[in-house]
Amino acid sequence: MSKPALFIAFISALHMMNALAAPIVIAHRGASGYRPEHTLEAYQLAIEMGADYIEPDLVATRDGHLVARHEPDISQTTDVASRVEFADRKRTVVIDGIETTGWFTVDFTLAELRRLRAVQPRPDRSKAFDGQFLIPTLEEIISLAQREAKARGRPIGIYPETKHPSWHCALGLSLEAPLLSALAKAGWNDRQAPVFIQSFEVGNLQWLRGRTSVKLVQLVGGVGSNADGSVILPPSFEQAGCASYPVGSLPTNFASPEAFEKIATYADGIGPWKRFLIGEREGRATPPSNFVELAHAAGLQVHPWTFRNEQMHLLANYAGDPLEEYRAFIALGVDGFFSDFPDTARAALK
Repeated sequence: MSKPALFIAFISALHMMNALAAPIVIAHRGASGYRPEHTLEAYQLAIEMGADYIEPDLVATRDGHLVARHEPDISQTTDVASRVEFADRKRTVVIDGIETTGWFTVDFTLAELRRLRAVQPRPDRSKAFDGQFLIPTLEEIISLAQREAKARGRPIGIYPETKHPSWHCALGLSLEAPLLSALAKAGWNDRQAPVFIQSFEVGNLQWLRGRTSVKLVQLVGGVGSNADGSVILPPSFEQAGCASYPVGSLPTNFASPEAFEKIATYADGIGPWKRFLIGEREGRATPPSNFVELAHAAGLQVHPWTFRNEQMHLLANYAGDPLEEYRAFIALGVDGFFSDFPDTARAALK
């Protein structure tokens, strides 16, 4: 067989192996269906339930540390509102065009944040563990993943999201440099590292692409569904105030190959709201789109979000069974999924 033919056969075999690989289970904010989100205890439980990756959303402290919180505003995810010593930290800020009043990590040192405790922000989930767990640092999360991987004899990775990177950058608290530094210290700064870095913004991913070979994922969200079940895209916002990386823009038509080809110039995967793949109309699923096919054709992995067990999050087609939702997406060929309930996600793969 000629060398070109051997090369083509090798590439075909790789594609076949990727196609046959089971989707990865990404523990969304840890096992957040069972424990207060973004705590070491939630990540630990997720690992015990079989998660392949644990997902910390990263925000900055006033003194430049990266910690795991879903948003810079910690009003709903910690007990800060009950701490009289921090009452004067409450203020109103504008983040990505949205005015928010609360307490923000950028106004606290790490030492001050460590005096707070995590709480369950969702009213439909147990509050039994409120007030027990600390806010973890990125370094602690990496250490947990590496320690558990060694103990269990299987890869366990991290899937950090840079939250509002332009906003942080404008404050002089860029997320990217300390993230890359922490990964380098952990020996997780190459292509083979069990790491995906994700972002809803484009510019910071493009900046990262020029400085790391770690896998990058472009997140794509929606704010609802049209009458035909198609996704309503969120309004774009100006990534201003940060000269460190370019102002980027997401495609607006995800029914075209060009959208995925553009993202593939700087990212390795795409993390879409699951309604891009299977839409919703009047509480029922619409026929699947060709999103996965187009993404794969561009060489992108597809990791949709977020899968939850509660009835309110399930379309009528699934008859109240979250396993049926997972199976519908597995049939589309997704490469992984973000789940609040990693045990259920794992069960769907059996």
